Amino acid sequence: MSEQYIVEMRNISKSFPGVKALDNVNFHLKSGQVMALLGENGAGKSTLMKILSGVYTRDEGTIHIFGEEIKGHLTPKSAQEIGVAIIHQELNMCSHLTVAENIFLGKELHSKGLLKDKEMIKKSQEVLNKLKIDINPTSVVGSLGVGQQQMVEIAKALESNAKVLIMDEPTSALTSKEIDDLFRIIREVKANGCGIVYISHRLEELQHIVDYVTIMRDGRYITEGNFKDLTLKDIISNMVGREIKEQFPRVETKKGKKIFSVNKLNAGRMVRDVSFNAYEGEILGIAGLMGAGRTETTRAIFGVDPKESGEIIIQGEKVEIKCPMDAIKHGIVLAPEDRKKDGLCTKLSVRENIALANLDALCLKGGIVNRKKERKIVEKAINDLKIKLPTSEVNAASLSGGNQQKVVVAKWLARNSKVVIFDEPTRGIDVAAKVEIYNIMNILKSNGIAVVFVSSEMPEVLGISDRIVVMCDGRVTGSLITKDTNQEEILSYATKFEKKID
Repeated sequence: MSEQYIVEMRNISKSFPGVKALDNVNFHLKSGQVMALLGENGAGKSTLMKILSGVYTRDEGTIHIFGEEIKGHLTPKSAQEIGVAIIHQELNMCSHLTVAENIFLGKELHSKGLLKDKEMIKKSQEVLNKLKIDINPTSVVGSLGVGQQQMVEIAKALESNAKVLIMDEPTSALTSKEIDDLFRIIREVKANGCGIVYISHRLEELQHIVDYVTIMRDGRYITEGNFKDLTLKDIISNMVGREIKEQFPRVETKKGKKIFSVNKLNAGRMVRDVSFNAYEGEILGIAGLMGAGRTETTRAIFGVDPKESGEIIIQGEKVEIKCPMDAIKHGIVLAPEDRKKDGLCTKLSVRENIALANLDALCLKGGIVNRKKERKIVEKAINDLKIKLPTSEVNAASLSGGNQQKVVVAKWLARNSKVVIFDEPTRGIDVAAKVEIYNIMNILKSNGIAVVFVSSEMPEVLGISDRIVVMCDGRVTGSLITKDTNQEEILSYATKFEKKID
């Protein structure tokens, strides 16, 4: 074990049924270093870190932490006691408990069988103050935003005296202000000697905080080096094993007739008189800051949330949509923002997920599924979207984020859809998988389908869309031709709040 490393993992291998997730991987981390662990979805990054944090057990290999070899298998508790903490992409909080109760969960302070609530609140306040986090330790976690919950997770880790902090996609659901706060905290934690493993697909973030880079691909270690010595092109080519020539592939098609209209749609507080049109062979981007009402608009269109007023028109005909099934029957489909919660049945297989959305076309008389037709639809969807999986019978939950997103899209491609709505389709997936999603959009566009997509990534909106609708505070505040606009103009419309008299 080299003394300069606080973590060294050698020849780590891990297999799951039908998949070798890690194959002789090496990894090391120094004190006071921010290490970016990079790779495509399915590269094995999260699996490797779950082994380090005790969530998974390794099949082969050795682990040294702070100079000591870990003879047996780590558990989450033993890893925490050693000083390793992980903040998962899906936050692991007890939403019904307070901030202080979450920070001390599993290590509560007590005396003679009674909890020392006041002392835990005081110590929680101390660690929050140290990180300059303005959160009341008596607040219920479920009442906090995602960004604040993430700060609580960091406070929890530091209260446990963590010296190795693993952050898996920490900024995927944060606002710009929350990201700035997170980066400030990362710098402070690093200055105190903590080693940080930072997993992210947002490569543009790395320049602000990262010292060193380790790259994985297909469950294997590929390369490593100082971040300052690597170009973005170097990083991407090592991640995907080839050069990505075009980050935002575009397909030029002739704009067709108007196929989809939303007129004066109102639904709750966040959808107010929203109107826009979409055309055949067009990609319409919906931009705006978090809280602008974009997701709420897609949910109201698709019938997930009830609309109060307004019209939805398909090919010149007004349609009534009271539930998602009405939308699907009229040719409107949605790939939702939260693919695990709203887009997939994670306990079902990939085959079942794809078939589930197409049962009306697959069922024979008496409700019996035509297995031959089902197999044909499923195989075509998997091949067309290049979904990486050993068999269509694996559970959707076992797939990487990028492949899960492809399954969400795949189930709709089998239908004769006229309008496909994507809500944050590339959130939490790698650069190569993003390009594949963009290519799917381009295929739909070339087939005369109207594509509507919501994105918080400004370069993505400008890179893929033909027209852009901008929202702010539940309203449409701008409609722009993509080639004639820029980020500054979009942002000006995205911050065009109504003037309100107190």
